[in-house]
Amino acid sequence: MVGSTIIARVADGLPLAASMDDEQAESELSGYKSQAKAIFKKLTAQSEPMCSIESGPYYLHYLLDQGVCYLCICERSFPRKLAFSYLDELAREFHMSYGGEVGKASLRPYAFIKFDTFIQKTRRIYEDSRTQQNMSKLNEDLRDVTQIMTKNMEDLLWRGGSLDRMSTLSDRLRDESQKYRKDARRLRIEGLIAKYGILAAIAAAFLLFLYLVIRVF
Repeated sequence: MVGSTIIARVADGLPLAASMDDEQAESELSGYKSQAKAIFKKLTAQSEPMCSIESGPYYLHYLLDQGVCYLCICERSFPRKLAFSYLDELAREFHMSYGGEVGKASLRPYAFIKFDTFIQKTRRIYEDSRTQQNMSKLNEDLRDVTQIMTKNMEDLLWRGGSLDRMSTLSDRLRDESQKYRKDARRLRIEGLIAKYGILAAIAAAFLLFLYLVIRVF
């Protein structure tokens, strides 16, 4: 079954709406909701438009549509086709209701919390994957779920973070290397000036003296 649902803006991860879960679900899924928020922070317009992320006994399925991420936390046994069909329905209704407001900079977190009414109604329809209606959805949906990217939560959150840190460290080392080369070049010039500066000044003074003598006499 669908355990919880969160809707967020892709550009900045701002949560726009979410399902109002009961106390038991809130307690059991609190850690997975934190993972969902971490996923929102990593998403960009170039991210996979549909993805299933494994995390313990659950899957976090998300769908990107017109700058909005629709994510649901489901038990592993819940059919992926139904999960994405559920997210499709949410996306269509949410865009019809709030599509023109999503991009506003003044939006506050959970600005469209009233959308929970539609979330709850739709979630009840998908609650039992064995109902005739849902079996029909499974048969009618032509989507090939094997083509949807599947990731592991640990890899996504930790290995991805490590790669980001390595990239940042590499950039920092490159910048520091360039700075070192510039400093080394400057020190070499200063060293040459300190070593031969006096001799160069004497030679220049002597040549100037000769030039003046020749010009005068």
